[in-house]
Amino acid sequence: MALLLLLRHGESVWNKENRFTGWVDVDLSERGVEEARRAGEMLRTIPIDIVFTSALRRAIRTAELALESAAKPTIPIIKSAALNERHYGDLQGLNKDEVARRYGEQQFKLWRRSYDIPPPNGESLKMTQERVLPYYETEILPLLQQGKNVLVVAHGNSLRALVMALEHLSPSQIVETNIPTGVPFAYVVEADGTVREKIERLDQVASAR
Repeated sequence: MALLLLLRHGESVWNKENRFTGWVDVDLSERGVEEARRAGEMLRTIPIDIVFTSALRRAIRTAELALESAAKPTIPIIKSAALNERHYGDLQGLNKDEVARRYGEQQFKLWRRSYDIPPPNGESLKMTQERVLPYYETEILPLLQQGKNVLVVAHGNSLRALVMALEHLSPSQIVETNIPTGVPFAYVVEADGTVREKIERLDQVASAR
């Protein structure tokens, strides 16, 4: 039995400006830095064996700041583009409110939240899941099955793609699933790879295990 800890990066500069970010490599905002540090405080009492992040600086820096705050600065960090945010194609850099006004709320929501409708020249959540899940199954799950606690620091949609599989959510259910920045949560994973339970408050980890 092991813990899979998931953490969406702290607020980025473009989150603050309400822009579609995708693969654009923006940094954390001041608030994002503080969110990352607070996340580390929540992780302080939890043993972590290894950390995985995307290849984007907002996730990498969140991981580094969280580990520093948690007094765990020597834990290895593995970076992979397989965990990158969903690529928003032609929407990257655009203000979300302006996109909604230009194309209408319905189209905006489909591009932003649906499972299998990609924005122009971008990825759908389904396409994101097609790179996230194989990476999870080959690189992360074997470590969990060995009893190692793993922290994954990634993005709203790459984490939604993983959560959808872990919780067996339908495409309609994942539309309503939101992952806030800078708030870690966990799953208890059995040796056979199945999820025993979800833990939304990390102060409940000791009793769950």
